[in-house]
Amino acid sequence: MTSTAAKARASGSRFARVRHWFGRFESPTTTYYLLLATTAILVVFGLIMVLSASAITSLTQSKSGSAFTIFRSQLLYAGIGTVGLLIASRIAVPLWKKLALPILGGALVLQLLVAFIGTTVNGNRNWLRFGPVSIQPSELVKFGLVLFGALALTAKRDKLGQIGHVVVPYLVPGAAIALALVLLGGDLGTSIILAAIIAATLWAAGVPLRWFLASALVFGVIASAFVISSPNRLGRFDVWLGRDTDMFGAARQPMQGRFALADGGWFGLGLGASREKWQWLSEPHNDFIFAIIGEELGLPGTLLILLLFGLLAYACYRLVLRSKDMFVRLATAGAMAWIVAQAMVNIGAVIGLLPVIGVPLPLVSSGGSSLITTMGILGMLIAFARHEPDCAKQLAGRPSILRRSATVATSRGRRSE
Repeated sequence: MTSTAAKARASGSRFARVRHWFGRFESPTTTYYLLLATTAILVVFGLIMVLSASAITSLTQSKSGSAFTIFRSQLLYAGIGTVGLLIASRIAVPLWKKLALPILGGALVLQLLVAFIGTTVNGNRNWLRFGPVSIQPSELVKFGLVLFGALALTAKRDKLGQIGHVVVPYLVPGAAIALALVLLGGDLGTSIILAAIIAATLWAAGVPLRWFLASALVFGVIASAFVISSPNRLGRFDVWLGRDTDMFGAARQPMQGRFALADGGWFGLGLGASREKWQWLSEPHNDFIFAIIGEELGLPGTLLILLLFGLLAYACYRLVLRSKDMFVRLATAGAMAWIVAQAMVNIGAVIGLLPVIGVPLPLVSSGGSSLITTMGILGMLIAFARHEPDCAKQLAGRPSILRRSATVATSRGRRSE
């Protein structure tokens, strides 16, 4: 009897320790640190994979003949993105509300310029080139639409049961102009991400479900017409449906991507040992970097990516639930839809679940505009998390990392004396 009671007490003690360990994740600072950690890991992981995936392309295509050309550019973009993230993470919520219209307005002006002086890449006219610098304004349009949607729907919070107040001014003219300008450049992939941002923001605002069904029907008709009207996009759907299997044509990229995943098997060929990046898989550091991850790091590498994006989505979900500010909730929902939907579309295209529509893997794929704006929106979410009252109290009571490092260095110096 005594032995049974002792075992029960020991078991209860173990469960108490487990509950205590999981209870640490309910701290007011959990969302803040989770956003910081997942963002940092994804950016660093992305830099490593861009270095590995782009080495051959850099070696054969760069004027300098260096294997580090693309990586150096990505490292520079990550540095700019880090500065942007740090600045964004210090901006208070009221200032984000004031920035909504200027950011969206500036983004739409740049996107309009694309129609006149834009550069066409892979069939899409969505780039502005200023000398050696290229930018993709549609990435900034995503940022502006997230902020504008949160601002407009927060102002209409008591009238969202009436369709007119949902449509004006968020859907028309705001979202309609943004979608029209992006579609004018032929960028269906970004348009789908914008539609996901709009839907998530409306859903978080509590808009009735019946209006979503009507909107989805309208967007489906527009997207279908867009696909049918373009031989390039129609060809991608033929590849996806299995009607085109020409390894020297449109089917080359998606099929080589799946070959890369198959070659990687369970545990991969090893970091840097990809075969597909040797001119078999074109642009391996961009939209198809997930295939190189699978080839070199195997199933653990691909599952790590899925886990990190899952944690990022969980952190955003926590922020939506815990915040009492409707603007914060709606902006967070829009940002979460942007990052998660883009990751799903990219990975789905690589593994063959979706047609290839040309969107990068957030924080991982090579590309400056995508990386900088995504880090900026994550900086905004970090600002939202750190300005929560309970989180702000706990962070205020803790010394900064620099102060703690200085304290440790000082104490070590005294001991050495």
